[in-house]
Amino acid sequence: MPRAPACGVDHKGMNPLRLAVLGSTGSIGRQTLEVIRSLGERFRVVGLAGGRNVTLLEEQVREFAPDLVWSDDEARRSTLTAASRSPKARWTAMTEMAVDPDVDLVVIGTVGRAGLEPTLAALRAGKVVALANKEVLVMAGPVVMEAAAEGGGELRPIDSEHSAIWQCLWGEDCQGIRRIILTGSGGAFRDRPLEELAKVTPEEALRHPVWQMGRKITVDSATLINKGFEAIEARWLFDVPFERIDIVMHPESVIHSLVEFTDGCLKAQMGPPDMRLPIQCALCYPERVALSAAPRLDLALLGTLHFAPPDLRRYPCLGLALDAGHRGGTYPAVLAAADEVAVEHFLGGHIGFMDIPAALEDALSAHRGTADASLEAVLAADAWARRRADEWVKARV
Repeated sequence: MPRAPACGVDHKGMNPLRLAVLGSTGSIGRQTLEVIRSLGERFRVVGLAGGRNVTLLEEQVREFAPDLVWSDDEARRSTLTAASRSPKARWTAMTEMAVDPDVDLVVIGTVGRAGLEPTLAALRAGKVVALANKEVLVMAGPVVMEAAAEGGGELRPIDSEHSAIWQCLWGEDCQGIRRIILTGSGGAFRDRPLEELAKVTPEEALRHPVWQMGRKITVDSATLINKGFEAIEARWLFDVPFERIDIVMHPESVIHSLVEFTDGCLKAQMGPPDMRLPIQCALCYPERVALSAAPRLDLALLGTLHFAPPDLRRYPCLGLALDAGHRGGTYPAVLAAADEVAVEHFLGGHIGFMDIPAALEDALSAHRGTADASLEAVLAADAWARRRADEWVKARV
């Protein structure tokens, strides 16, 4: 599980912690840079890697003057490196950026498979990795944890649920964990009649009632597959058997997750639904640092909190994810890859919302999985599942 070394942040005149932010133009990346701005000289951004939003990436490069720059748009290579005020600015692929000797901590804010190789490389190089990418541990949990053990790298969770579990376990004997309880808001359609779900639009799916997140994770929240992903992640992050991880619906999103111990006591981590809080926790650990821009939680004003078991009729993707987690081996990699393809097609208007679980069920049913969780097996399963899901969609359009 994530451990507790010295933070490395120096706020008393020593060197700042040097960060590379992968996925800097996405939701997590933007909020990471917002936290960094608020904390002054504690950090120095030495690497920025973005996706398709090259205009925003260029603005970030001009502001933070990183030495290392990368984008999906190879044609903008010269423009982006020239935008940095650093005399050492150079174009650097994400995996190379993650192992650069001038990088202390790598924020993985990318979506999907793109985060896997940089995460493995950083951990093998002994770096601290602040991980927001769900698919990395879902598709290759054993490989990732082995890389951390071999290289001496450290994982710090950014997801609000895993950050909550991590914080509940500070100072605890982890052998005393009876179960982990993940909470979920229910997403955009938690109150929508079941018969209407087939007709909902991508625009509706992206209107999350509580959180401000990227497009992929917002749709995953609407299908609740994100909770299945998080259960698989928690199994690897905290070394807890999968059957001892539960999920409960909590629409207010104030309790971010709980840990029950063998003596019957429970710990819950609470706070407003603001991703800057778990991001700052991962960056500044083990320090607690004031974040002036963050809202404060007023329990008296809030009044009542609600909890309920998840309804698998409303959220069939959750059931598929939990089944893949129980099967293990290459099934979680197939789940993550097929979901990435299906969500992309849904957002593109090619399939309906309830076609997402159908595409996942097709891929998982057709997959001939093995217990082999090597990187080669995981990547092969990922490639197969992407082809299968894409062919399933094309056969329907």
